[in-house]
Amino acid sequence: MPHLSSTRAGTASTDVRTRLGIPGYAHPLLAPTEWSELSRPGTPLNWVVLNVSGGGPGTRPDPHCLEAAGRLRNAGVRVLGHLDVRYGTRDVGEVVSDAHRYADWYQVDGFLLDHCPTERTALPVLRRTVATLRALRDHAHIVLGHGTHPHPGFAECADQLVTFSGSWGDYRWSQVAEWTADHPPERFCHFVHGVPRGHLDEALRIARWQGAATIWFTDRTDRDGRTDPFEAMPGYWDDIVSRIGTGVSE
Repeated sequence: MPHLSSTRAGTASTDVRTRLGIPGYAHPLLAPTEWSELSRPGTPLNWVVLNVSGGGPGTRPDPHCLEAAGRLRNAGVRVLGHLDVRYGTRDVGEVVSDAHRYADWYQVDGFLLDHCPTERTALPVLRRTVATLRALRDHAHIVLGHGTHPHPGFAECADQLVTFSGSWGDYRWSQVAEWTADHPPERFCHFVHGVPRGHLDEALRIARWQGAATIWFTDRTDRDGRTDPFEAMPGYWDDIVSRIGTGVSE
């Protein structure tokens, strides 16, 4: 990856408030405890992604998801609809149609565009897509789920970028793109699976040093790609909520 640096000057001593971004728990019927915990007062949440059915809103309103989303929104938690753009290969009309259903049925506050392309050539279509989504929902919060550092032009398209999504083994040795230093940490998100409890402080330091204010760390693993490690609550949920909520990671 070009333009990389192992450090980011000036971020380690900031007063940035770290928050949790939940990439998308399993369906509320399969993960009732997880969804219930999210509405606990004082939980340091930035947003929660709602993924109803296979990466989209489904074909009809789901009563269980309606209840979960409503409970979060009543608690003041931002809810985002999950839109899979398939690295730019999916028809924009299909993406917008899914967004309409999320907005109409679940009253979402914005969208996570998952599997987002990273190349400069994809920027024009992505800009048009985001502009349409913003017209659909006033003050829509848009997160681009690249999972790695994209071309810097993407930073002008959305509220936040997911610039890392992967394993703890890769995260420990990851580097940050130099261009990210031109933007505040509130613009960047990191999702990391397989983080052992004993390395939680180290993971939080890496996020702080690399300038990512929205994070999701879990001790769950992907079992060599067979499962989604982000669908369930980490075993140290209370611990990470306490550390972030009390500013230990700051």
